[in-house]
This record gives sequence, C-alpha cells and structure tokens, in this order.
Amino acid sequence: MTNVRHSEQRVLVLIDISNLYYSAKHLYNSKVNFRELLKEAVEGRRLIRAIAYAITTEIKEEELFHKALENIGIEVKTKEIQIFFGGAKKGDWDIGIAMDAVRLCNKVDTVVLVSGDGDFKDLLLYLQSHGCRAEVIAFNRTASVFLKDNADLFIDLEKNPRRFLLPMKKKEPSVVRHHDEVEGII
Repeated sequence: MTNVRHSEQRVLVLIDISNLYYSAKHLYNSKVNFRELLKEAVEGRRLIRAIAYAITTEIKEEELFHKALENIGIEVKTKEIQIFFGGAKKGDWDIGIAMDAVRLCNKVDTVVLVSGDGDFKDLLLYLQSHGCRAEVIAFNRTASVFLKDNADLFIDLEKNPRRFLLPMKKKEPSVVRHHDEVEGII
C-alpha cells in the first residue's frame, strides 16, 4: 500500500450510494455528508469525474437528494429497483460501477471506490494491474477486509464521523399549551 497523493493526479470517484446509506444507517443511524466525502476523495487532486450510483424507489426525497449531489459536482446514475414474483427486491450497481471503472480507468491516474463491498475485489486488482491507483473509502466495520488490505489507500469514514456524517435533526419537544394559547393560534 502506498499513500502517494499529489496535485497532478487525475481522479475518478465512484460512489456506491446504497452501500454507504445502509452502513451509515446501521452503524450511526445517520446519513452521509457527500460534500465532505467528495473533498476527501479528491484531496487537492484533479477531479475528472465523480459518479454516484442510486436505486430509485417511489420516495419523493430521492429527486431532491440527486439534485443536491449534482449541485456539488457528482453525476448521478439511477436504475429502478427490481421487484420479482413473490415480492423479492433487488437493486445494485456492482456491474455498472465495475464497467464504468474499466471504461474510464485509462483516462485517470486514480480511481477512488467509495464502497466497502467485497464484490469489488476483482475490480481493485484489475485497476492496479492496469497502472491505476485504487483507493477505497468506506466504513471500517462494514468494509471488506480484502479491500482494506489491498487498496493503495483505505480511508475509514469511522475515524471522523462528525465530518462524514450529517447531524441528525432533533425532534421538537412536544409542548403542552394552555387553553388560551391554543385558542389564539386556531
């Protein structure tokens, strides 16, 4: 593993949104701060392209989330969740992420894979065998040991959760009002 990052490196960032979402939710009951994540992934280098991969459902907030990602410079690719006979659901971008990495790796010096998914083991080896630095950003406890041990650089989001997680909104305490106050509002 080498930790050589310099300003002339051209960087491709590939973000597995589902992997990050579920890791942040299960470990911290929180959401990822993608602005800070992108800053860390690029770290003073030349960003060539940042792509986030999302599964769409029927939730309206998804559109706002995707727009927010685009506003910070992250392209969003989406696909619909597959629902099989019997109700089983499937939705992942593993092949899509791997294909984009293979197609684009000859245009960059470093590919930053933002996922702890062990299915990317062969992709990591492919990138390295083709002269690309392969960096991984993920939550340590949910990241594949292979990815952590074999990436040119592994960045553990758990080392600085305040930076990489969004603060959870506190619920408003319920206030008991006097009858007069309620009448004045209605």
